[in-house]
Amino acid sequence: MISKAASLPADGIIFDLEDAVPLKDKATARSMVRDAIETGKAGDSSVFVRINALTTGLTAEDLSCIVINGLDGMLLAKAETGADIVKLDGMLEEAEVKSGVAVGTVKISPILETAKGIINAYEIASASERIFATSFGAGDYYRDMGRSTASITPEQTELLFARSKVAIAGRAAGVQAIDTAFFGLLTDLDSFRKEAMLALQLGYKGKYLIHPTQIDIANEVFSPSPDDIAFARKVVEAFEEAQSKGAGATSLEGKMIDYMTYWQAKDLISFVDSLSSREANRK
Repeated sequence: MISKAASLPADGIIFDLEDAVPLKDKATARSMVRDAIETGKAGDSSVFVRINALTTGLTAEDLSCIVINGLDGMLLAKAETGADIVKLDGMLEEAEVKSGVAVGTVKISPILETAKGIINAYEIASASERIFATSFGAGDYYRDMGRSTASITPEQTELLFARSKVAIAGRAAGVQAIDTAFFGLLTDLDSFRKEAMLALQLGYKGKYLIHPTQIDIANEVFSPSPDDIAFARKVVEAFEEAQSKGAGATSLEGKMIDYMTYWQAKDLISFVDSLSSREANRK
């Protein structure tokens, strides 16, 4: 899996030191992940590591082994307060200095997966300049609420408040939000697509995946369609033409175009350009 990861068309590769690794195997896993970071970078994907929660007492050992040049960032499991992020920021700086990595290079994505973490979502999302995304972890969140992921309904109404709050907190803090991994059957790609569409509608910019079969669907869902792109370009052209004539709004194909829609269109085009650049690098 490690050797194959760099060949996959994913924006990021996440090596796990947390729940996927038994306690007795943590030290071995750290060494494997350290050796895999350079390999993971070969496909132009960003490389991240999910580290153990601060409450486990394992976080410092994780950092001392895996903070090396090439590591883009880490996911902090079960982040619950802004103080957690401040503490991790300081620990990261120490690890960067010791390993010769430029201070501030390694970014953070806190995973909000407990009731306390959800309540403190904005405090966490805005606690450090290292934060590049907020993340929703539905599995542990639902367990913390006394329920099993096996009982999540198809509509996922029980997750809607927490899922929405993570996305809103990320937006308020000026960082993107990444949705939880899918807990259904790996073969149920229709349900996976439906869940990804829900995340998109709530404002998420991507989704954590646990199998390569999910990559193409996620890339499709979270990327603008050709029709969206074409319309955005028309909006920019129509609005800038209206501005040149002194108008603050105009209409296009029966829809009002104003500053809000103009900047939405500009943002979409900028996003598309970044996707095109990344795809060119990957090829």
